This record gives sequence, C-alpha cells and structure tokens, in this order.
Amino acid sequence: MSYKGRISQNQSWNSGKDKPWKKTKSNVKVFTKKKKTGQSEDEIIQSLVAQYESVDVSTVTTFSALPLSLKTMKALKESKFTTLTEIQKASIPLALQGKDILGASQTGSGKTLAFLVPMLETLYREKWTHLDGVGGLVITPTRELAYQIFETLRKIGKYHDFSAGLIIGGKDLKFEKKRMDQCNIIICTPGRLLQHMDENPLFDCANLKVLVLDEADRCLDMGFKASMNAIIGNLPLSRQTMLFSATQTKSVQDLARLSLKDPSYVTVNEMTTPKELQQSYVICALKDKLSIIWSFVRSHVKQKIIIFLSTCKEVKYFYDIFCKLRPGLTVLPLYGTLHQLRRMKIYDEFCRKQSAVLFATDLASRGLDFPEVHWVIQGDCPEDVETYIHRVGRTARYYKGGESLLLLMPSEKKMVSLIEEKNIPIKKTEIDIANLQNPIRKIEAFLAKDTDLKETAQRAVSNYAKAVFFMKNKNVFNVHELDFDSYSASLGLAVPPTIRFLGQLSKAHGNLRALDAVHNDEVQIKKKGFDNSVEQENSSEEIEANVKIENSSKLESFIVSQKPDGNHHTGLKLLHQKKTHARTFEVSDSDGEDVLQIKRKDHDIEVPFNIEMPVLSGHGKKKKPTTKIALAKKLLKKKIVLNKKTYFDEDGNPIDVGTKEKKSELAKEYEKEDASGIDIEKAKLVLREEDKFDKQMFKAKVKAKHKEEKRKLKELKKQQQDEDEVDEFGESDQDEGPDLDWLPDPDKIYRKVDEAHKMIASEEREEPADSSKQHKKKKRKQHSVDPEEIPKKKKKKLKITGQISDQLDVNETEELALMLLKGKR
Repeated sequence: MSYKGRISQNQSWNSGKDKPWKKTKSNVKVFTKKKKTGQSEDEIIQSLVAQYESVDVSTVTTFSALPLSLKTMKALKESKFTTLTEIQKASIPLALQGKDILGASQTGSGKTLAFLVPMLETLYREKWTHLDGVGGLVITPTRELAYQIFETLRKIGKYHDFSAGLIIGGKDLKFEKKRMDQCNIIICTPGRLLQHMDENPLFDCANLKVLVLDEADRCLDMGFKASMNAIIGNLPLSRQTMLFSATQTKSVQDLARLSLKDPSYVTVNEMTTPKELQQSYVICALKDKLSIIWSFVRSHVKQKIIIFLSTCKEVKYFYDIFCKLRPGLTVLPLYGTLHQLRRMKIYDEFCRKQSAVLFATDLASRGLDFPEVHWVIQGDCPEDVETYIHRVGRTARYYKGGESLLLLMPSEKKMVSLIEEKNIPIKKTEIDIANLQNPIRKIEAFLAKDTDLKETAQRAVSNYAKAVFFMKNKNVFNVHELDFDSYSASLGLAVPPTIRFLGQLSKAHGNLRALDAVHNDEVQIKKKGFDNSVEQENSSEEIEANVKIENSSKLESFIVSQKPDGNHHTGLKLLHQKKTHARTFEVSDSDGEDVLQIKRKDHDIEVPFNIEMPVLSGHGKKKKPTTKIALAKKLLKKKIVLNKKTYFDEDGNPIDVGTKEKKSELAKEYEKEDASGIDIEKAKLVLREEDKFDKQMFKAKVKAKHKEEKRKLKELKKQQQDEDEVDEFGESDQDEGPDLDWLPDPDKIYRKVDEAHKMIASEEREEPADSSKQHKKKKRKQHSVDPEEIPKKKKKKLKITGQISDQLDVNETEELALMLLKGKR
C-alpha cells in the first residue's frame, strides 16, 4: 500500500506491546496542489491587446515599452535587441493592431524586426499550433535574404512553440514536401513557393494570418509578376499584409493586386541613403576599370569591400583573375549561377571576415546585412537610382559610417543628375591614371597559359555589352559609345571577342543611313526639276518634311523591334509595314535601255541611272547550319560503317586481317545473336576458341621472322666469302719488292700454335675439376676473335724459325730464300 504524503519524524513506539510501527492520522502530512495566484494565458493576451491602442509612439524608445509577450521580450533581450529604430517605432504598434502597412525606410534601419515581431505576436494571440498549418508567410526576392530573415526569426522566436521553414531553391525538394504541413511560419522565394502550391498536396495556406513582402518593389516588378499573381490568387483575402522596402512601390495596380485594406504608409525620412554614408563618383574610361579596381583593393588591404558588377560572367572573371594576382586579402564571389550551398557558405564567410573583397552582382544588393563593410565599389553603372540606393546600403548600416565609389563611363554622366534629383548627396573625385597599378602583363601571361580563363574573359566582355544594350534608360546607356576593343585588351585579351548582335546592329544602322541618303537624293532631284509634272501637289519643302517624318518613324520602329530575347532585326522589315510609303523596284527594258524606277502610291519620281540602291539583306530564309545529327543521318542512309578497316588481296577480294575479325564459327554465331545482356559462360568459350587462332597466328609470325633472319645471315656469309676470295699468285701494284700475298698468313699459323701450347700448359697447371670450364673459355675466345679482322698495321712481325721449313717443300724454300736475299740487297 502506498501513501500520499510522507512519514513524519515525530513517530512514537508503542511500549509493552510487541507490535510494528503504527501510522496514525496525526503523524501523516497530506500535500495538495497550490492554486495559481497569477493571470491565465487568456487574461495575459487580453491585457496585451488592450494596451495596443494606447501606445505613445513619441515616447517609446525600447522594446520593453511595447506590449509584447514575455517569450518575445526574453528572446529580444538575449539577442541584444533593446532599442527601437525609427521604422520599428512607427510600424510595430500599427502592425500589432492588425493594420496593413506600407513601410519605406533607408537600408540598414531594422525593417526585418519591424515585421517579424508583429507576426510572432499575432500567432501568439491566436494560440497557433502545428495543427493549424501555415499562419505567417514571408516572401523575399533572393535566397540570401530569405536565409538571413530565417536566422533572425530563429533568434527572436526560440521561446515560442511555432515551427518555421526556409523554402528556397537549390535545396532538397522531397525533404521540404514532407514537412510543409508542419510549418507555422514560412520564409521563401516566389519560385519555390509556387512550386509547392502546384505540386505538394500537403501545403495548405487557407488559414494564413500574416503576409509579408520584403523588398516589395522587387517582388512586384516584371521579373516576378507571373509568380506573384499566381501566389496571391491562392491566398485568403482575410489576412494582414505588410510591405517593406527601401524604395517602396506606389503603383496603384500593385497595391490592388494585393487587396490591401486601408494601408498605413509608414516612411521615416525623405533621404533614402544613410546620413553617415560618404558617396563619390569617378569619370573614367572603360579600359581603366580593372586597373582602378586593382589599385583600390591593393591600397585597402585591411578593410572589407564589396564590388558590384553587372553580369555573372564579369564577377566570375574578376574573381578568377584576382585570385591569381593575389591582392593580399581574401577574395570571394557571389552570383546567381553558383550552387546554393556554396552561396550560403560564401555569405557566412564574408560576414565573419574582418578584411575581404566580395565581387557580387545585384543579387547581394537587396536586404543583406553584411557587418562592418567599409567600402562599396560600383564597377558598373547601376540600372536606375533605386538599384544605386540598394547597392550603397550594404555599408553604413545601423547608423555606422561607410563610403561608396561609383565608376562611370563618359557616356553615363547623366546618372549623376538622376541621383541628385532624389536628394542624394554625391561628390566627384579625380584619379591620376598615371599612378595606377596596371597588372596587364601578368594577366596576359595567365590568359596565355589557361584557355578556360581566356574563354571566361571573352564571355565577360560580350555579356557586359548585352547588359548595357538591354538597360531601360537609353539616355544613360549607349552601347555604341563604348570601346569594347580597348576593354578586351585591358582584360588581357590579345584579340577582342566577336559580339554578334553589335555587328547586326551596325549593319542595320548602315542600311538606315543608306536609306536616308537615297531619300536625300530624291529631295535634291525634286528640287532640280527632274519631275516635269505640273500637277504636283507637294512642294519640295513638304517632300523633305515627309522624308524626315518617315525616317524618324522608321528609327522609332527599329528601336521598338529590339526584343529582350536577343532576336534583333538585321534588315529593314519596317519598310514593308508602312503601307502609305510602300515601294516596288522594277527594271524595264523599253527603248533598249535599263532604267531603274521607283513607284509610290502617292507620286512618281524618276531617279537618275547612276544612283545605287542599298541592298536590304536579312529578309530571306537563312540556311540552317549542318549539325552533327544531320551528318550522322546521311551516313546511316548510305550504310557506311565508321572506323572499319578492310584489307584486299591482289585479286581485289577482301581478306580478314587483324584480331578484331572473328575467326571461329562459335564466335561468329555469338555475334549474330540478338539476345540482351552477356552470357558469361558462352563468352568464355568464345574467347578460348579465339585464343587458339591467335596462338596459331603468333606462331606463324614467329616462324616467318626466323626464316627471314636465316635468309639474311646466309646472304651476309656469302657476301663475305666473295670478298675474301683472292688469286694465289696475284701481281702487286707496288714496285718495291715482290708480291707476298700468295704466301700463307703467318699470323694464323703461329697464333694457333701458341694458343695450343698455352692451353696445354694451363691444363697441366690447373686442377682437373676446372679444366672443362677453362677449355670452354678458350674456345669462346677463339670463336669471338677473327684474326682476319685485325688491321694489318697492328699485326706484329713474327720471327722466322725453323718451323717454316717443316711446312714448305724444297722448291718453295729455295724461292723464299732467293727473295729474302734480293730484299737485303
């Protein structure tokens, strides 16, 4: 039996009785639950809601002065978020009341907390659980910004019971699909969110309470228009919507798409850049851009710098070449085509570094909080003033200091006036080009060694030209005024790359200029009186005015016809679109002469014979380039087998030569089989049969080789014998004494006798065991040395002894003696 309570220490023993311990009612202390004296959660929520409307914005300076939950306050205090910024002070009280907000504030002013804190408080008031689904949705234009917002949410919402998810591209889609129904707050990009709405049955946002668009002007522009329309169509109308950006949209159409209900427009101040930011610009040539950036980085080695460029290819090339040049600090790239995990790693690494250089596209220009950035360099001119504001906003954040430098080409000077119209203070600075460090020699050497780096440089030039061409503001950006040849040389390219669309544009402009010349000739012809018709309705001034109007309309239609997808009109297709000025060219053979006539519907003008009309090219059908697939189809039709060598005999019949042709019947049958897969056992038998034929072929080759070697040896021996044959009594050409060639060679005779004597003597001295070895060595020496091969100059004169007379007969001895006597005389 168990007791509820505990045994008291004041227990007594019953004396005089042999009984166990006895528990009485007096010595047992019973515990009961204490009643809570504090407020319940519902009462706390009600008290917070009652305080929302009574917040005095003018006196509130800290988060503790706001009616927030204890969980949020504790997380904010631990994350060291204590004081309120201007945008937070103005927007959080309104957002707590459930109003729709349009927030506009300068970069780095704390807009993230301005919408995350009200979102957490709204879900806390609703007692949101994981069973209720998605309650808060934050949409951002870039993945890095979504990642940054998610990390901030983890800090300030760690004591709440809500689950949050980061839904961005580049991650595992299956992993996200399984957990979408468990997320209460989602931070995402438009593309991946729309993909889950279309493909994931677990995703449900019917109970959504809060929608936030961070960098709202970018989310609602043309780039995300289709995705955002589809997303907003799937969201419920009864929701709170908050839009935040440094350059807030004021378009009525955009606000109507979001179905805002009496939105409160919250703006902090008119200046869109921080007061602590020092801004300047430089006018320089395009060819000096790389040397200016290199010199600047080398002179600011101990600082953190962000360099913005227009295209991904430019960022990649500048990163690669700076890594090879080794400026003395960490170099990092950040652009869209990188893998998502690498982008997040580069972002975290740059945030941790005290000194580094980050080459980035406009991907890093919006919302990203890089701590303690000293300089922002804009290597390429921004598209508009809004882009300029977001770029320079990466420095001077949270009321800290920073500097920015804008590099402008001479044709881009008008951007300064556009910036000054927004009340942004910017000053001009001068750079001495002669004192710049130009590493062009090293760059040329690197490009000569590395072909991949060379191709990257070529793509950087061509993509920069395309980026300038597709800029909206044609008053600032003029691609024809930029010298791309010198820019290519400054990047280390000996030969500039071919930019095709520029060639097409120049050809089209040439056709327009030729057409203008023809029109001017027509006007001059009309003035000189080539038209004899008296009933001409238009005067020469009217004709000239009509020509100018026509040319201007053609130029406007030509500019409009430049499509952003890169399909440019190279000819003058617009001439056929003008019905009132349509013309046909005809050649008549009347009177034996060819006269070129131009016929118009309104009037006819004769043109002299010596005027040449421009050839309008580009309307005909272009021949399709021959591809590898087309060539392969032709070969298949002709039944040509590639990479096959056939040998023929003298009669022209094909013969089987080589190891690739199958010899055995079993192998030939195996090749004819159409069975799928490989039969290993049968393949082994085929290899064994083929090995037999291979061995026979090898033996035949070896025999043929040996026969050839024997034949060559026989021919060599026969040739040596023919050379050694000499007449016994040949006549000598010398007059100094008799010819002794008929005598036997004494060297052969005496050498054999001496060797025989030496051999016998050595055999007597040595032991019988080693006699056989020495005898073999002697024989080898005899066979190895040919006495006939020794030159005659090296032969030693041998003394004539009595042994000669033993080998010669009497007559030969007498003749020898007479010859010797004559020689002495």
